[in-house]
Amino acid sequence: MMQLDSETLKDRIARFGAVQESMITQVRKVIVGQDEVLEQLMVALFVGGHCLITGMPGTAKTLLVRTMAETLGLLFRRIQFTPDLMPSDITGTDILEEEPGTGRRIWTFVQGPIFGNVLLADEINRTPPKTQAALLEAMQERSCTVRGNQYKLPAPFFVLATQNPIELEGTYPLPEAQLDRFLFNTLLDYLPAEDELKVVGLTTTTAVADLQPVTTAEEILNFQQLVRMVPIAEEVARYAVNLVRGTRPVDVTASDYVKKYVNFGASVRGAQNLVLAAKARSLMRGRYHVSFEDVASLMRPVMRHRILLNFQAESDRLSPDDILKKVLEVVPTKG
Repeated sequence: MMQLDSETLKDRIARFGAVQESMITQVRKVIVGQDEVLEQLMVALFVGGHCLITGMPGTAKTLLVRTMAETLGLLFRRIQFTPDLMPSDITGTDILEEEPGTGRRIWTFVQGPIFGNVLLADEINRTPPKTQAALLEAMQERSCTVRGNQYKLPAPFFVLATQNPIELEGTYPLPEAQLDRFLFNTLLDYLPAEDELKVVGLTTTTAVADLQPVTTAEEILNFQQLVRMVPIAEEVARYAVNLVRGTRPVDVTASDYVKKYVNFGASVRGAQNLVLAAKARSLMRGRYHVSFEDVASLMRPVMRHRILLNFQAESDRLSPDDILKKVLEVVPTKG
């Protein structure tokens, strides 16, 4: 753990709060409403995790990610996922070039769009699993391997992916192993009527928002270390672990409801991500310790893509959120 004197730590916490407020101010020049979605995106950035945003076409998923990237002052890359996209279109490839002077042919690696700080994987579930899997190593190891050579990606590295609901035409469900690498699966719903009216007013004129970067790559890496320094009481950490264990039908603590409707529950990575996200949320709210409420409020976006429901749940028209709501109700905060 990074050791800081009290004065430096105090300054860094103050700077964290200032950057957070500035980011919100910049994003609000373009994005209306979606407070919960914005908070989850910021938590993912401060934790160093990846975020999957699920919503219908036209709900400003891409605009939200692009706007966030512009406020960070980082190298931004965008990939439009299509059915004919190949893995090398993401990672890059080796090409044969003639060496000036000698005429010898040499292999030269040409970087793909994955070599950036913020990668917008737009409509990630519109490409087949073979191409989706090109991101697996990058998301976990922060590197990619091409023809046996491993290349490190810039730090920090975030994948902010958007996807359409799998009920829509031309979509391929993401493999469970890849879903598990996302910190959040954030649901982006339709706006209330008043907010939708504001959007129409903002986007049907000649006005163009002037977005200014508010931080740097080095500072974001420092914030990620700061988040990990937030203390969490043992009973709060135990609560997070119990919530995760409560999603596993094979666990002795699982409710009959979970045993009836869930095939597979969340892994240990779910507990790790839940605690990290709760630490970031507490710091964003000006607190220096994690509360039960921090854990409970982030449980569904952290867990909804980590549990696999059975046919009985589909037959009864239940969603992962319905199951997780029941888990929250039955798992006590203490004990």
